[in-house]
Amino acid sequence: MEFEKKQQYVTQMRGVFNKRALYSDETRQYKTPFEPEPGDLVTIRFRTMKNNVDAVYFISGAVREPMYVGVSRNGFDYYEIQIPVEEEILHYYFEIRCGKICCYYNKLGVSRELQESYSFTIVPGYKTPDWAKGAVTYQIYVDRFCNGDKTNDVQSAEYYYIDKKVVQVEDWSRTPDTLDVNNFYGGDIQGVIDKLDYLEDLGVQVLYLNPIFVSPSNHKYDIQDYDYVDPHFGRIVSDTGELLKEGDIDNSHAGKYINRVTNLENLEAGNQLFIKLVEEVHRRGMKIILDGVFNHCGSFNKWLDRERIYEHQEGYEDGAFISKGSPYHSFFKFHNEHAWPYNEFYDGWWGHDTLPKLNYEDSPKLVEDIMRVARKWVSPPFNADGWRLDVAADLGHSPEYNHKFWQEFRKVVKSANPEAIVLAEHYGDARAWLLGDQWDTVMNYDAFMEPVSWFFTGMEKHSDQFRQDLLGNAEVFANSMLYHSAQFCRQSLETAMNELDNHDHSRFLTRTNHMVGRLADEGSHAAVENVNKAVLREAVVVQMTWPGAPTIYYGDEAGVCGFTDPDSRRTYPWGHEDRELLRFYKNIIYIHKRYPVLTGGSLKFLYQDYNVLSYARFDKSEQIVVVVNNRAEQVYVEIPVWEAGIPRTEDTSIEEVFSTNAIGFSTMVRKREVKAGVLTLDLFPLSAVVFYREED
Repeated sequence: MEFEKKQQYVTQMRGVFNKRALYSDETRQYKTPFEPEPGDLVTIRFRTMKNNVDAVYFISGAVREPMYVGVSRNGFDYYEIQIPVEEEILHYYFEIRCGKICCYYNKLGVSRELQESYSFTIVPGYKTPDWAKGAVTYQIYVDRFCNGDKTNDVQSAEYYYIDKKVVQVEDWSRTPDTLDVNNFYGGDIQGVIDKLDYLEDLGVQVLYLNPIFVSPSNHKYDIQDYDYVDPHFGRIVSDTGELLKEGDIDNSHAGKYINRVTNLENLEAGNQLFIKLVEEVHRRGMKIILDGVFNHCGSFNKWLDRERIYEHQEGYEDGAFISKGSPYHSFFKFHNEHAWPYNEFYDGWWGHDTLPKLNYEDSPKLVEDIMRVARKWVSPPFNADGWRLDVAADLGHSPEYNHKFWQEFRKVVKSANPEAIVLAEHYGDARAWLLGDQWDTVMNYDAFMEPVSWFFTGMEKHSDQFRQDLLGNAEVFANSMLYHSAQFCRQSLETAMNELDNHDHSRFLTRTNHMVGRLADEGSHAAVENVNKAVLREAVVVQMTWPGAPTIYYGDEAGVCGFTDPDSRRTYPWGHEDRELLRFYKNIIYIHKRYPVLTGGSLKFLYQDYNVLSYARFDKSEQIVVVVNNRAEQVYVEIPVWEAGIPRTEDTSIEEVFSTNAIGFSTMVRKREVKAGVLTLDLFPLSAVVFYREED
């Protein structure tokens, strides 16, 4: 009893238990080394208010060990413990005791009840490429970016694809049709090369190209030949053959197309152009990621050859559609063993016969071929810097095989190029793939695109729904971001592709008009009406100050609008850019790249109110504070910046380094007073402000 009274007395002398001071995460400040190897001794840290708690315990499985104060700084105690790690994954959390109070701390923060499923995680040996951490990435849908070589353009009636002949669009500024997959605008690899100076000036560090391999569609997610760049994106040095005649829809008669995509001269010329692109990209200190579509291919694919394009071409084997004796028979799952020649009864992804599902489980030869492709493009002479993997969780016929495949894929890619990234398209919890043996990271829908869209616009990412209850709901935003971010190891989070929009969703700028609909319902003009660039600027400030790799969808920086695909695949408006918006992007990208704390620093929410929020990015020497007002009126706020490590015992100052509001944006640097650890502000309508402080 005397001991308990003494503990209570000590607690009272220390003052009220301050749970907002409690903090830890998986960043370098709280875990050293950041990406440990088996056999390393790892230092784990936990922060409390100085002299404010009785004890902190490190808990991992059955292990419960006390931690000790290693250093005190800026009013905080930093408890430490050293833990040896071996091969096994280590999960841990903290227990904090203060008098009669006992609470726990994991990735979701402070809780009276333990949630072990959101423990911190150490995966020994799990490394993601340093160049990808926080890298400013630019996504290019090649057909719509820039036409650098008109001699390789798809010609009208060159071939027949999905119920109509392909069309060469002559007017670059024409908006997409409702059914747009057959329309080609002429963007190509040469166009990307021509605009590298523009991209470098913008501040881009990584290019992500939608698929560039031989394919009959403008999106090219139905690969025809994985070994070659599509000549319509590359170069056409041999251009013989005829277009389809009027009334003829038989692609075996499409002589011009057959020569263009099967002639080795054209195919090799395209690959050589890609080598030139990569060399130019690398010369600028930039990286390039390719889109890998390995769950399915296309009905035009040479392994299937449903269109009979390769049937009589020299150097090509019979496709599995053509002959039961095809060497590619096992690559697909057929359901009528008596239907040859020309067996149309095969599995298609989601039932689409234009997207035949690849049958890995029954075909070691298919696995070998795809692994060869995976290795080829990240190896000399091509030297791509990684893969973005389309619908990666769908590959295979079972979850067990899916994981087995990606484990082997990672080994193959990393053995060929240890610095290559393996990045997957995935919706939902990806933890089963993000344990160091499969993917490096994902396109960050759950922990970025969706919460950001709901908070700033109230719109679902396809513009299919508007929810007033989510517009400006800072509590839901913060909870969603924390909950979904907790599903990442930190090295995955820092490389996650943080997008506001992309080729599969409506443009973010269009979502700011709160119009529910699609191109077929509303028309292309409606996507431009009543948009609010001030709201886009707010969202981009968050994008450039949030953990992860901020990824710009081509044309967003120029003011491009559009409902969900195909309308979001409008052409880049060369010569008609929104110059002020472009200037804004250049400046906020500069802010992102200038401060390393925006890549590796911790994150903590500081303030939440309706349509108002503030958070900090910080480490032991730098603090960034971001404050957002998404209201159409001025707001007064008091931000407890002490929680980010800014001293509260004396008056100090912080620099405003960037701001945007309903009228425009400013890069003017000005000092703001911080009194007793609190920053007070009058926020302009539709504003976002970035503050910076560095320890003396």
